[in-house]
Amino acid sequence: MKKRAAIIVLDSVGIGSLPDAIEFGDAGAHTLGHVYACRGMKIPHMLQMGLGNIKGSMLPRVMLPSAAYGRSLEVTKAKDTTSGHWEMAGFPMDVPFRTYPNGFPQEIIGEFERRTGRRVIGNEVASGTEIIQRLGDEHVRTGALIVYTSADSVFQIAAHEGVVPLEELYRYCAIAREMLVGDNLVGRVIARPFVGKDGVYTRTENRRDYALEPMGKTILDGLCERGMDVVGIGKIEDIFAHRGITTVDHTKNNPDGIEATIRFLKEGRGDFIFTNLVDTDMLYGHRNDPEGYAKALEYFDAKLPEIRRSMTRGDLLIITADHGCDPCFPGTDHTREYIPVLAAIGHGKPADLGTRSSFADIGATVYEYLTGEKWTCGESFLDKLV
Repeated sequence: MKKRAAIIVLDSVGIGSLPDAIEFGDAGAHTLGHVYACRGMKIPHMLQMGLGNIKGSMLPRVMLPSAAYGRSLEVTKAKDTTSGHWEMAGFPMDVPFRTYPNGFPQEIIGEFERRTGRRVIGNEVASGTEIIQRLGDEHVRTGALIVYTSADSVFQIAAHEGVVPLEELYRYCAIAREMLVGDNLVGRVIARPFVGKDGVYTRTENRRDYALEPMGKTILDGLCERGMDVVGIGKIEDIFAHRGITTVDHTKNNPDGIEATIRFLKEGRGDFIFTNLVDTDMLYGHRNDPEGYAKALEYFDAKLPEIRRSMTRGDLLIITADHGCDPCFPGTDHTREYIPVLAAIGHGKPADLGTRSSFADIGATVYEYLTGEKWTCGESFLDKLV
């Protein structure tokens, strides 16, 4: 029987603040628990798998879960998408990316302006939806680029699609990516195109992420070296800078990402399918919208039976997250949280995975299942699944 594995990352669906969350200003954050308390959610299939049985979940428990369930700490001292996915894939970072709570220093901004030929406005920590409303008119009038960051390690460039053509914006992002290394190591440069006029602006789905290649080896690299087909769905290819991925489906929203995952599973394609579903984070977490957040999780849960029906007895499924982004917590940034882990082979069996000491345990489990060998980092929990 051919073995396949799939990881589905529900972006930002944290499950309670980590012990060191106070260092990040995130003590008390609990994405899943607060969304459930605020609005309630109809997510029967994830609950049946054991989501509510995870320690500290704040969700309803079931008597006999249909999967293994647990939560995981993050070793990397960060709370961003890139470091979360890298650690999940078996590469925790010893030194995290830099953050810029007071904006970027003038030497960076000045060099960026010189190389792009455009002035920069903004250069502050801001919500992406708010800053384009505030500075959008000035940008449209002058052509100056809106640059902003967050509590995470990001250099975001917002520009109106009618003022700065997409390919030009992407070129500016490539310039910033080339600059932000070494002592100024930034996790991601992000193109944030928008449309609209007269102070009413809306971001488009033409976002593009510019990440660094992992500074160490990931399970994606290891599987590719063995000739396996590694499928990246959603922004996975961007997160890993296109390395260790053999097949790409760059979906732009959750419904498309879910359908792509189902299609690959049904067609028997891919040895390892790695999916990121971004809407919970991008559309709802950062916008303090628990209603939208809940609906996105309900939509995924409603599709979960079809996902599982598309898998064979020899397929491993892991549902998890990469950090938190509590829409009920002050601010609009990511939150330093545990991530949930739901895992099953075929129909699954109940098992309490407890609290894992690193996201790398997820990658180690996938690698051992597909290759029969241990990964260099993380502790596999495969023995609890079979």
